[in-house]
Amino acid sequence: MRLSLRLALAVAGLLSAGPVLAQELHMGHFHEQTGEEIFHGVCQGCHMPNAQGAVGAGAYPALANNPHLAAPEYPALVILNGRKAMPAFGDMFSDAQIANVVGYVRTHFGNNYPSAFTAAQVAALRSPESPSEVEGPAKEH
Repeated sequence: MRLSLRLALAVAGLLSAGPVLAQELHMGHFHEQTGEEIFHGVCQGCHMPNAQGAVGAGAYPALANNPHLAAPEYPALVILNGRKAMPAFGDMFSDAQIANVVGYVRTHFGNNYPSAFTAAQVAALRSPESPSEVEGPAKEH
């Protein structure tokens, strides 16, 4: 009986481990849509809730007051393709999701880069062999 209770508690702990783990369990795609939802559901796990970054098991750069965000292509390409310890998220986000989170980070946390960045601009940055919209697993013809 005690073993069953411990096992149930362990499973419950894994299921409540946070938004990123919960999302990873659903076909590798994230369901958050707005930039704020994406940042708080995915990005803050490494970049911290206030976007100040962190150092520990790895180095997670600050997004707050970050001059690299002046050009929206830079964060979009990092999200699409990864960079250093950050994995590529291009196959997990749609173009609209990437445009939304880029816009959010560029206008929050002390950043003041309000120029619009669109899903079409993200699509233009994708490599030719990567999908422009995440729709789930590819279907064979």
